Amino acid sequence: MLNDTYRHKGLRKKLVDLLREKGIDDERVLEAINQVPRHLFMDNAFINFAYKDQAFPIGADQTISQPYTVAYQSQLLEVKPKEKVLEIGTGSGYQCSVLLELGAKVFSIERHRSLHLKAKRMLNELGYFPKLFFGDGYKGLPAFAPFDKIIITAAAPYVPEDLKSQLKVGGMMVIPLGEGESQKMQRLIKKSETEFDVEVYGDFSFVPMLQNKSFGS
Repeated sequence: MLNDTYRHKGLRKKLVDLLREKGIDDERVLEAINQVPRHLFMDNAFINFAYKDQAFPIGADQTISQPYTVAYQSQLLEVKPKEKVLEIGTGSGYQCSVLLELGAKVFSIERHRSLHLKAKRMLNELGYFPKLFFGDGYKGLPAFAPFDKIIITAAAPYVPEDLKSQLKVGGMMVIPLGEGESQKMQRLIKKSETEFDVEVYGDFSFVPMLQNKSFGS
């Protein structure tokens, strides 16, 4: 049963206040975070910590991202209503929900079948109906391209060419780039079919984006 109590809503409001203090100033992003019941995307063992600004395990060696990271990436992406957004790494479905609350049409890929199925079930129960796919995020979704925006929620060693080609001219991609313990958040703005402006932001820590692999049949 989906239980979103006054207590949960109060804790979300406190979380939003904290994110504002940390520098998130896009009110639409803050309101989206305020609307999404993060505790419902978490394993029972961690549910009492759902509104702490921390990442937690969700199984399959993956995590639900820290709310600040979700808000930061969402703010950089500058999502407008009805834009087509490709998300690489559905994970728990939490970031996907925030994008949906921002009015995006979301297409999301997950390489772990167990997480893909679990996220689909939870998102649908909450009344969210993104287009979810089980597969290799490096390849993107050419059949549905081009996309207005692309967000990668795992550490990428490089920017995949397939994803660059699936972005509209004038579109943006937000990607944590680098191997090892921490990555630099980057925003790529597609100026032409071959030219990108690259903006580099702060350090973040993500689980790695693995190539040519999917888990579960």
